[in-house]
Amino acid sequence: MAKFHGTNSFLRNAGTFGEFLDINNLPRMPKGIYDEDYKIQSDVEGRPDILAHKVYGSTNLWWVFALRNPDILIDPIRDFKAGTIIKLPSAESVKIVAGG
Repeated sequence: MAKFHGTNSFLRNAGTFGEFLDINNLPRMPKGIYDEDYKIQSDVEGRPDILAHKVYGSTNLWWVFALRNPDILIDPIRDFKAGTIIKLPSAESVKIVAGG
């Protein structure tokens, strides 16, 4: 069986169907009182993985921005543009959702 995901991946709850990734039930990233507004800077444009490393200490947590901002980041790479304001989930919320 192929392994498509790690323990802190948003795909961790998706099974496999033969050699293919099965349907995934994405986790919910709830709004939190400690969420912060963040204006995407040019040094992380198109690179949510770099921002995840700066904020949460892991490039593997790039997906939390897409889950917390689904109406803004339709495409989590192409919509990650300098000047766009997104919500940054608190480290505690990310830890709970990521299973860490």
